[in-house]
Amino acid sequence: MKEFDELVKIMKTLRDPKNGCPWDKLQTPESLRPHMIEEVYELSEAIDHKDDMHMKEELGDLLLHIVFQAKIAEDGGRFTLQDILTSINEKMKRRHPHIFGDISVKDHKEVEHNWEKIKKKEKNSRKSILEGLPKSLPALIKAKRIQAKAATVGFDWDKIDQIFDKLKEEIQEFEEEYRSKDHEKMKDELGDILFALVNLARRLEIDPEFALDRTIKKFIKRFNFIEDKLKDKIFSADLDEMEYYWQKAKDKDEE
Repeated sequence: MKEFDELVKIMKTLRDPKNGCPWDKLQTPESLRPHMIEEVYELSEAIDHKDDMHMKEELGDLLLHIVFQAKIAEDGGRFTLQDILTSINEKMKRRHPHIFGDISVKDHKEVEHNWEKIKKKEKNSRKSILEGLPKSLPALIKAKRIQAKAATVGFDWDKIDQIFDKLKEEIQEFEEEYRSKDHEKMKDELGDILFALVNLARRLEIDPEFALDRTIKKFIKRFNFIEDKLKDKIFSADLDEMEYYWQKAKDKDEE
């Protein structure tokens, strides 16, 4: 598209050694990384709010970062934007043999299974299908992705009720460690509870990160209501008084 070519041209102008922008010429992959991560989170928020205007804007910002990173790499003689496009085009065709080849699949689960199988074959150095996730990935997202990867080879509960049973078991084990005052084992058991909850969310097709963020926003809204009602008295109010206004805020949400 001519608009994409124009963006590439703009970036070339900004990075021009002689007449380019002083700020853009100084940037490196490392200096741009935090801004790029921020753009992804801003896009995520726009998606959550179903805000098409901001989605369009944030997708544009993210696309700019991709073109920017590609231009820096090209300037350093490492790879080009064309190399990136060629690589992803080949990968998409290779990992969709049921569309671009002669493989047949019956549902999306089989697609996921084939995807991981092909991916493992491509990454010869990887010993496990669980490898490849960024170490800095948030724990809830990482847990969900690891569980999904394991599920592609059938390592998953047959029924959701089994996950509920497992969750109850983990809560009981955590309570036992709490009563024994073993803090280190409490950490292990609490982690097991969270892992089981993520597994339950995954099977119910609920994004645990989104669900938790939704609850955080709800908590903030209700706590702000308490602050608004108590003003400076909040510093001397007891729990019963704050709980009274919490219930008022809850009732207001449910109207």
